[in-house]
Amino acid sequence: MRRRRGVLLTAALLAQLAAGPSHAVTSVPTAWEPVDQCGVVRSGDTPLAGAEVTLYRAGDGADGAPQVLARARSGEDGRFSLDYRRPDDPRAVLYVLADLPRAGERGAQDGPVVLAAVLSGAEAPPELVVNERTTVAVAYALARFTGPSGISGTGPGPRNAAGVAHNLADTGTGGIAATLAAPPNGDLTSTLAEFNTLANLLAACVTGDACDRLFDLARRPGRARPRDTLRAAVDIAHDPGHNAAALYDLAATTPSYLPALPAAPAAWTVALRYDGNGRELDGPGNIAFDRDGNAWVTNNYAYDADPAVPVCGGRTVLKFTPTGRDAPGAPFQGGGLYGAGFGVTVDARGSAWVANFGFQGSGCPVDPTPLERSVSQFAPDGTALSPSDGWRRGGIAQPQGMAADRAGTVWVANCGGDSLTRIPDGDATRAREVPTPGLYKPFGAAVDPAGRLWATGNGSDSVQVLAPDGAAERTVTGGGLRRPLAVATDSRGNAWVSNSGILPVPCGDTTAEELADAAVGGDSGPRPGASVTLIGPDGTPAPAPFTNGGLFLPWGIAVDGEDTVWVANFGGHRVARLCGTDLTACPPGFRTGQPISPPDTGYPSDGLERNTGLQIDPSGNVWLVNNWRTVPVQTNPGGHELVVLVGAAAPVPAPRLGGPGRP
Repeated sequence: MRRRRGVLLTAALLAQLAAGPSHAVTSVPTAWEPVDQCGVVRSGDTPLAGAEVTLYRAGDGADGAPQVLARARSGEDGRFSLDYRRPDDPRAVLYVLADLPRAGERGAQDGPVVLAAVLSGAEAPPELVVNERTTVAVAYALARFTGPSGISGTGPGPRNAAGVAHNLADTGTGGIAATLAAPPNGDLTSTLAEFNTLANLLAACVTGDACDRLFDLARRPGRARPRDTLRAAVDIAHDPGHNAAALYDLAATTPSYLPALPAAPAAWTVALRYDGNGRELDGPGNIAFDRDGNAWVTNNYAYDADPAVPVCGGRTVLKFTPTGRDAPGAPFQGGGLYGAGFGVTVDARGSAWVANFGFQGSGCPVDPTPLERSVSQFAPDGTALSPSDGWRRGGIAQPQGMAADRAGTVWVANCGGDSLTRIPDGDATRAREVPTPGLYKPFGAAVDPAGRLWATGNGSDSVQVLAPDGAAERTVTGGGLRRPLAVATDSRGNAWVSNSGILPVPCGDTTAEELADAAVGGDSGPRPGASVTLIGPDGTPAPAPFTNGGLFLPWGIAVDGEDTVWVANFGGHRVARLCGTDLTACPPGFRTGQPISPPDTGYPSDGLERNTGLQIDPSGNVWLVNNWRTVPVQTNPGGHELVVLVGAAAPVPAPRLGGPGRP
């Protein structure tokens, strides 16, 4: 009976393809496992009848066409049943779109209301709920893969993004997902209320007459007007600062989902916090992604929740899955780990490297001097590849930034040694010290598409460029370089440098207490010198640095797959986003360096504290680390969360081995 049912289903689907919605164009494979998925379409608690419900498999590659797997129509109670055959590939991304007919046109398709939900990324529920919350989850998590013909993209981005959608909405209930509902999220930040408010915004169209207003407000400058609710939400995710206040006013007209925001946000970024098992992150410093989109995270300190308890250096490296869970076996120990700071990278072979700076809280009885002169290396499964005291050759001294290139070379910035270490082919036994007379307190490191290394000098207000073999090419000064920290390169070979303006890194003759004094003193507002410097491939800096857009105490910096620039701040609870050198990715009329994020506030979030590292994953999520608490008590100043701006950026392939590029 089951086999006959599958044959009839396949014939029926082939007959329907020409008449179905315009979201897909390809036919249905036939040799798959049968599945019967029940579901319901709702707006709030109200069932939506007559919706054309279509199950798709996402397209493979940027131009891949989604495949129709099944169709059904919701009944008077909003319920539907989808009979389909499960793909052989367990990595396939499956999603549902529910098209509601226009008023008075029962059976019409491609109306202004399209609701969505993902089946992939979590165990399929007994009954799938498709509503405004699940739609917002799809729109944000898969924002960078949702186009005119549906969802498609290159792995692992869409697959990982589908999992993140389940961190926002529960597809079994249509409610708030457990990750968003509980600490370190829940009522500890405003994200849950913001997520509900976005759902209310769609409900104003679904159950009201506000569709035209929604589409007008959501329309991105210079882009086509969205034609349905899903695409309106996607456009808001792409440009969250556009018409933010007017969109809030519209959402307030239909308070279907509570709690909602009490006032308009500066921008509609959706910020999720992750804390692993809740007892492991203490002063996360930076992030590096592997080819599967897993995040390797450094840890300054040994975990303790009490800021008054003196803590010693962290002896673990953390590895999080793309959905923010601990990877199997993580966190990992050994290999000489102690007090890692800003230095972490993943090389071309998948090894993770960590720079052991020797961070520890005041009052720790350990002498860090013998522990701050090594780097640690780990296999993809977390096995320590470095000896118990770490790799120590090549002049390593209080190492900070790290970078790797396509040829397998790993670079280390020796903040306490005023030099760089070059590790050819990832072979630490061949490491050699590279003098950098143009740098004092080397800190940030990045490789460009040509394989050259760019390194910042926090104490010398300079950047040095080295050839792939380590030969010095030039030293860059001027252009607004002032207490520079991180550096990132774009696809055209330009380098972007974050200038803190006032922050002295705590190596050599500078202490963590001095950094803390400068940071807290800078919290009254953006500091003089807080900016971003653009340096051309030939080493020529732009005449003036870029400011505004949320630049407060710039630290981490990254370039996304569209060459847009993202900047973390060590104060101010905000992220800045600047127009890059590809002006086609910016609003019409924008210039390179002009802020895309709101000029006065950037993208603020009460989930952010003092952020150092910022990186972008293959799904387009912007990851930040809450490195220190807002009020950093030096016995244990460490923050305890990672913060992810869901779907905010253009995806970047991983690992990062020279310029961002596109997956």
